[in-house]
Amino acid sequence: MLNFVNLFKYFVITLFLISNFFVKDSFAGEIVLDGIYKGENLYVENPYASTGVGFCVSEVLVNGRTTTDEINSSFFEIDLSIYNFRYGALIKVVIKHKKGCTPRVLNPEVLTPESTFEIKNISVDKDGFLNWTTVKEHGSLPFIIEQYRWNKWIRIGSVKGKGTGGENRYRYSIDFNSGVNKFRIKQIGSNKKPHYSQNVEYFNNVPEITFIPGNGGKTAQKLFFSGFTHFEIYDYYGKLIKTGSDTEVDVSKLKTGTYFLNYDNKSEMFIKK
Repeated sequence: MLNFVNLFKYFVITLFLISNFFVKDSFAGEIVLDGIYKGENLYVENPYASTGVGFCVSEVLVNGRTTTDEINSSFFEIDLSIYNFRYGALIKVVIKHKKGCTPRVLNPEVLTPESTFEIKNISVDKDGFLNWTTVKEHGSLPFIIEQYRWNKWIRIGSVKGKGTGGENRYRYSIDFNSGVNKFRIKQIGSNKKPHYSQNVEYFNNVPEITFIPGNGGKTAQKLFFSGFTHFEIYDYYGKLIKTGSDTEVDVSKLKTGTYFLNYDNKSEMFIKK
């Protein structure tokens, strides 16, 4: 009797371990897509499972609810229209799949927010902040802040967009050059095209920054600025060598030759001897 009981226990434990192994083996990964509803459905390429039996995808969830879509085919559609989402509603799609295979979402961009913001007002204050108010956002996208400096637009920071259609206010700390300062913001949506605000200007009535040894001068060790400034150093062939923000910059390790220096609101040159 004892042997039979032990044998039965052994059989149950073995069955449990085998079952547990197959469960873990079957449900080995998931693809997660976060975005917003824009009135379009998702399409999934669904390969066969690595065992050769059945298809890779085992379950699809939309905002935590298992879908009723037919997933046992090489390609299938995740129908988002049946959930009666409002345009711009937040969506999380989870595609669970088996081990050794990976399904592919053919059009993930349909969940990526579009840049639809409109600027209600944008300004720069004397305390060094760029302020802007938007309306008609549909989905959270980062606002990229740019400053026009050295004859080009330069990214200086970003702020996460709130993504709601009402009035949204933002503020970002900025650094001024001497003289005219020009700023703008932009977003990039699923179409990859930047959407810009209008430019805003601020005149900073402080003395221009200078540097030693001066335009065209020679130095072996350091450049010294008359005040704190952002800077870029390019070699003779236009390759960016150094960038930063300081009152001085060590150039002792640069090779002998001519270099171009961007700083404050101007571009000049120096010679490393």
